[in-house]
Amino acid sequence: MNTFRKQLTQPGLIVAPGVSDAYMARMVRAAGFETIYVSGAGIANTLLGVPDLGLTTMTEMVDQITRICDASDLPVIADADNGYGNALNVQRAVRAYERAGVAAMHIEDQAMPKRCGHFNGKEVISAEEYVQKLRAALDARHDPDFVIIARTDALATHGFDEAVRRAQLYADNGADVIFIDAPTTREQIAKLPKLIHKPLLFNMVEGAKTPLFSHAELADFGYKIVIHPSLINRVIAKATLDALRLLKAEGTSASVVPHMLTWADRQQLVGLPEFEALEQKYKTV
Repeated sequence: MNTFRKQLTQPGLIVAPGVSDAYMARMVRAAGFETIYVSGAGIANTLLGVPDLGLTTMTEMVDQITRICDASDLPVIADADNGYGNALNVQRAVRAYERAGVAAMHIEDQAMPKRCGHFNGKEVISAEEYVQKLRAALDARHDPDFVIIARTDALATHGFDEAVRRAQLYADNGADVIFIDAPTTREQIAKLPKLIHKPLLFNMVEGAKTPLFSHAELADFGYKIVIHPSLINRVIAKATLDALRLLKAEGTSASVVPHMLTWADRQQLVGLPEFEALEQKYKTV
């Protein structure tokens, strides 16, 4: 049983901050979290400098995810968009993500080209077509403990009842976890765990369509997982822009220094002591 599958069987809410590179993954580990989420939007933003509009390819995602998995021993939940195509593309994606070291992945029922779940203009495929993609994903995994998360974006396009119907249909067809994206009211959010008979993932995108809830509230509602896909990305972006503006305005980095990670802490974060120990171990006498 992989570590993430074990987490699903244990009591308590799984909290997974979102990352888009190996450096962020090390930060999550250093802060004491036990699970990492890899954000497709984050990789689109940081790797390509573009919005989350389905512009990243599967190979670009897998390359970055492999680096993230290499940088941390924590279980990784990864965004696989809509599986990058039809059922055959989904099977290829599952195999590639599993080889990369991912413990769980989510695949959504959006039509191509997909877009961020909190953007307007989403479209979804039929529930029947998605079930076939889900079956393909389940058949493709090598390790039966590899977790397949079914995501529906139908709440925005077809309403609450259809989103619930799809979620339960996907659960009945073998999805390990269900992810209903972008609920907009407290009433919807509180009701969903009572209506879906599988563990539920909650997507906390601060300031977007879904209102903010504490981890304690989400656990009380009955959610099993909460991801914060853009928190690190946006905190880093704001801090970086603030620092660059000060540098430009003041002509010195002096006022920025108190807000920087120290030189020593930076080396600790990226594991310099461990690499130095390995250098000594394999040093030629």
